[in-house]
Amino acid sequence: MNMARVVQPEWLDHLPADDPRAIRSRDDLRRINVLMSATRLLGEALDPLIAGRNHARIVELGAGDGSLLLRLARSRANAWPPVTLDLLDMQPIVAPATLARYGELGWAANVVHADVFDWLRDTPTNSNADVNTDEAPIIVANLFLHHFEGQHLSELLHGIAARARAFICVEPRRSSFALLGSRLLGVIGCNAVTRHDAVVSVRAGFADQDLSQGWPSDAAWDLREHAAGLFGHRLVAVRT
Repeated sequence: MNMARVVQPEWLDHLPADDPRAIRSRDDLRRINVLMSATRLLGEALDPLIAGRNHARIVELGAGDGSLLLRLARSRANAWPPVTLDLLDMQPIVAPATLARYGELGWAANVVHADVFDWLRDTPTNSNADVNTDEAPIIVANLFLHHFEGQHLSELLHGIAARARAFICVEPRRSSFALLGSRLLGVIGCNAVTRHDAVVSVRAGFADQDLSQGWPSDAAWDLREHAAGLFGHRLVAVRT
């Protein structure tokens, strides 16, 4: 099925963080991330970018409660060098216990309360000389880019490319199979908010080379974009 991309509002984005429906939906999202193998897909792309370095800096866009990369930190704590992690979100809900757990694993995690476009405007761009240093960030995102379309998506991709030495994202795959899966989430107990947003997310998701086509071509990048896992779509962009 050739699905046109359609971006619509998601209910979770407009609920207060302490709304019981939102709390339940975030629990659902943690299970959905497991179904989508999000931690594995991010980790296997990050491994070659971090191996052999003295330090790594990661910025997660739309980090939510910070639990996704905490699972990654648990699995990589003994293999990776020290990591500085910025968890960026407009509505950060990272618990002190989560930050403490990062610290126990040797990661210095910081919560950044900001709109992504404000953050991009306030973050200096990289020069050719410093993009391969340990302080140049690797930017990651999970189920985040599909909220944007048109000029906003283009601005986001260009802003990331100007500031990162690599970018990795896992997004919903826009396909008939993923749409079917999104309509069956009630079977695993997902609430009405999650069931609504899952269908909306798939329709706003990506396929083929959607993201690569919007990536800036004014620098040398190795771009790998493909279907990933059962329901996901991954872009790995590495500056060469």
